[in-house]
This record gives sequence, structure tokens and C-alpha cells, in this order.
Amino acid sequence: MALLEWSDALSLDLPLMDDTHHEFVELLALVEAAPDATLRQAWQDLIDHTDGHFGQEDAWMQATRFASGNCHSMQHKVVLQVMREGEAQGEKGELQVLRDMSRELATWLVQHTQTMDAALALHLRRVGYDPETGLVTSPD
Repeated sequence: MALLEWSDALSLDLPLMDDTHHEFVELLALVEAAPDATLRQAWQDLIDHTDGHFGQEDAWMQATRFASGNCHSMQHKVVLQVMREGEAQGEKGELQVLRDMSRELATWLVQHTQTMDAALALHLRRVGYDPETGLVTSPD
């Protein structure tokens, strides 16, 4: 059983965000299950996804002038930086670092989703933001 599995506790009732988080959970499970021979590629796939995932949320925050955006975006930058540092350690053959980081990411994702992303999802609904089109229907 994976350390983290998709559940209603991670759902924010914003389909595009939920789909992205679900994909993160699936990729994290692949990292966890990967044998040493494919671990670095699984980690790179997770980094690639996370880079797009965070970029998407950061763009939403900027487009809607989300007040907590700076703190939220900063956390994205820090987590992605740490993941890339893990990648560098993995390149040196220190694969246990990636396994340890994957466990920490599982814990972090739940906390981040239930706090920062929940606040963002609420804000996006309040302003009537459509993440797929970029339209804001209730800017006030």
C-alpha cells in the first residue's frame, strides 16, 4: 500500500486542481514503488509534473490577485528546489535520499492541500475564476 493514496480528504471540489493533485499522488506512489534502476526517472517525472503543477497554481494566484499568493508561491519554490537538490543527490547514487524525500512529500502534500490549496480553491470559487479559460466572473 502506498504511503499516500487519493482520498476525499485531498479533494477541493475544483476539478482541474483535484486532477493535478491526484496525478501528483500517483507519481509519488510510482517513486515509492520504483526499484533502484528506475527510481531516478520516476523522481524526474515527479519533478516535471510538480514544476507544471506549481506553475499552474502560481499563474492562478497571479491572475486573481490572491492575497496569500506570495507565501504560497514561496512554498512552491522551496519544495521544488529541495526536490531538485534530491535529484542531484540521486545522480550521485544516493537513492535513499529520494526515498526519504518521497515520504516527506506525502506528508507535506496533505498539509499543503488542506491549508494553502484549500484557501486558494475557495478564493478561486469566490471570484468566479475558471482555471480552464482564465475568466474571472466576480472580480469584486
